[in-house]
Amino acid sequence: MMNNTRDKATQFHALHHGESPLLLSNAWDAASARIAEAAGVSAIATTSAGISWAAGLPDGDYLERSRAVAVAESIIRASELPVTADIEGGYADTAYGVSETVKAFLDVGVVGINIEDGDRSADDTSNRIAMAKKAADSAGVALFVNARTDVFLKEAEPNEDLVSHAVSRAERFVDAGADGIFVPGATEIDTVAALVERIDAPLNLMAGPGAPTVQNLAALGVARVSLGSAVAQAAYAVVKNATAELLTSGSYSRLEDSLDYSSLNDLASMNHSAVQ
Repeated sequence: MMNNTRDKATQFHALHHGESPLLLSNAWDAASARIAEAAGVSAIATTSAGISWAAGLPDGDYLERSRAVAVAESIIRASELPVTADIEGGYADTAYGVSETVKAFLDVGVVGINIEDGDRSADDTSNRIAMAKKAADSAGVALFVNARTDVFLKEAEPNEDLVSHAVSRAERFVDAGADGIFVPGATEIDTVAALVERIDAPLNLMAGPGAPTVQNLAALGVARVSLGSAVAQAAYAVVKNATAELLTSGSYSRLEDSLDYSSLNDLASMNHSAVQ
């Protein structure tokens, strides 16, 4: 299995340096991963938010490492594509604990991770990145570490230069071993252009309604575009809206665009033995 993991890691790295951005529709279980694969994605990324919500937990480091690893494993067993896992802050209280987390994900075949700073200092996050890379190097896997900074998701201080703040963090993270930088919340064209120019690593942005199109982001030099938790949110919106319609008007129009039973069953049976 490890040789296959190494090959997929090499493949996943290359996807960040192609002629067009790597496009990721984030999955939270084997079924959503199979649907994304059938639609034509080149790799599968997990969403910690989607996995957490499916487990009845809020997003934000409430998920247990073992559950996150188990979901990643189920996706890997159901897909032939490289899989990168959202590990939030590392599912550990210390940088050393992050290395244990990474080992667990490597053991099931993950070839990339997202690790975020959240409210942590640049020093703490850099140490976590370094330990993640050290664990991967020890395993002989070229793990793609996508370091996320939440600078644009927080309330800005008066006169704060968010681009410079994000770039400063990105520089620290790249020095620690990050292979890519993820800056969710950055959507303005001028901001994206500045980030691409000033960050010496493939830039990942989170897209959705109101964000620039993939074509616009590609023209700016963005290397990776993710939908994050948006697909899971859309799926759960169907549950909410279809249920509300059932209970109020007694009609079913919210289900008109559903995937049919046979299509979903066929997708599952394509790799049935792998997901048992």
